Amino acid sequence: MIKVHPQYPVDEHQQRKAVLLPLAEWEQILDYLEELDDIRAYDKAKAGSQEAMSFEQAVREIDEGSES
Repeated sequence: MIKVHPQYPVDEHQQRKAVLLPLAEWEQILDYLEELDDIRAYDKAKAGSQEAMSFEQAVREIDEGSES
C-alpha cells in the first residue's frame, strides 16, 4: 500500500477544496494505476474467446498492418 501525506487547501468555510500530494507520491499512484490497467486488459483478453495463432503468423500480421 502506498503511504500518502495529503494536504487539503480549504475555503473560507473550512471546507476542503483540493488535495495536494508530494510529487513522488503522485507518480507512485500513477504507476500503480497503469499497472492496474495492464492487469485489467490482461484479464479481459484472457477471458475472451480468441483463436490461438503461431508467433510467425502474429509477426506477419503486425508487419502487414504497419505497411498500410
